[in-house]
Amino acid sequence: MTPERESEPEDRPRSEDVGGEPRPTPPSTVIENPAEASAEDHRVARLLQHTIDLPILASAVEAQDPADAADTLEALDEGDAADVLEEMEVANAAEALSHMVGPLAVSVLEDLVEEDSAYAAALLETMASDDAADLLQLAPDEITDAILPRMSGAGRLAMQRLLAYEEDTAGGLMTPDVLRIREEMTVIEAVQAIRVAEASEEMHSIFVVDAEGRLTGMLGYRRLVIAGPDERISDVCDREIAAIPPELDRETVAIEFEKYDYLVLPVVDGEGRLLGAVTVDDVLGSILAEGTEDAQMMVGAGREEMVFSSTGEKLRSRIPWLVVNLITSSIGAIVVFQFEGLIAEIAILAVLMPVIANQSGNAGQQSLAVTLRGIVLDQVNSKVASRLLLRESMVGAINGLIAGILVGTLIGSISIISGSGTWKLGIVIAISMTCSLTIGTFTGTALPMLMRRLGADPATASTIFLTMVTDSLSFLIFLGTAASLSGWLGLA
Repeated sequence: MTPERESEPEDRPRSEDVGGEPRPTPPSTVIENPAEASAEDHRVARLLQHTIDLPILASAVEAQDPADAADTLEALDEGDAADVLEEMEVANAAEALSHMVGPLAVSVLEDLVEEDSAYAAALLETMASDDAADLLQLAPDEITDAILPRMSGAGRLAMQRLLAYEEDTAGGLMTPDVLRIREEMTVIEAVQAIRVAEASEEMHSIFVVDAEGRLTGMLGYRRLVIAGPDERISDVCDREIAAIPPELDRETVAIEFEKYDYLVLPVVDGEGRLLGAVTVDDVLGSILAEGTEDAQMMVGAGREEMVFSSTGEKLRSRIPWLVVNLITSSIGAIVVFQFEGLIAEIAILAVLMPVIANQSGNAGQQSLAVTLRGIVLDQVNSKVASRLLLRESMVGAINGLIAGILVGTLIGSISIISGSGTWKLGIVIAISMTCSLTIGTFTGTALPMLMRRLGADPATASTIFLTMVTDSLSFLIFLGTAASLSGWLGLA
């Protein structure tokens, strides 16, 4: 039965009425919501609910978008994911593998190497070279040693060059597979060269080099299209170009992209030879990775640790900093122990100590987060350091005074109502809160700057050291102030 539809108006020309000959009806445009699961995704989900043949699942995964296919593979055991990849076309399998989360992709790659190292090498050689290099940088050395000999000479050489760069540098981010044309070419010759050229990524620019491979200019596709066919590339390309060295830190690369709205930046060696290019999507991935690393390092978790990391990897990355935290937290306990008699005499002090320490720690965390962001964006230098410290300390003092007055008033009111006679303790709280929050904001600002001055990552275990300072000094200030003023205020 044909579904009902609205009838066409009689005066509307039909496809066969125009020119006397039937014309094909153009296909309707379908706009999909990328946040919604596609028909292929639903099919794969149904297949995963049942025991099915491997070729059927592999065929369904191939029909998915590569990113969705990677999600499907991540939901499988490493062995099953490897088996599915082996049933897929090499190009589709390589694309899906490159979209998988690093540690899981490495686990799947290890299974592939055990089953068929030649196929594993083919996958890496098919995917974008920068993605393949990123994967091998995460893999154990024995996996790299098993794969590289199986690759073609050109592929192996390109991979070895990329692996020579640190992962967190421009060289580690770049792709060497870029479109490059010679400056002495004519426009028509350049167009013909571009037609047969291969590049792993679509870019908005073409790179112009001289006979020795030195970068001499960049050319957009629009400029190439409107140029005359006999014009020289050297006459139509843009000579004012920005380029970066391969050793440049990825944070600095990200700052350059954000500051100048670059879509792509060429990477050149010391003699100006074009090595490759960093694209904005590479930078986006590096920003996410850097943010994750900083967040984990702040609390003493491993730089490379992920939810998929093994138990052994998690233990190795966390235990050292847990031991450090145990030692630093003992300092606060030692401070409290020195005032054991005072706390025994005025029990309410034990209740109020964590309140002051917690406020100081929170204030320090706020300053720490702002300062770390400023460092990442290259906004913190020696010229602004002293002003930043002073400004953050003033904010801490004012916030501490406000919080101290609020808590002190509350404690004073409760003591007056209850007739306990300890209302003067509110004065001690106000003084201690003001001093503690000032120290907390000062420490939260100074700590990452000090770590950077010492050559360490500013985020390294910053939360652990900040907690040590705020807890121990908050206890010392509060209990010390109470002890020194106990006679004068009649607290003892």
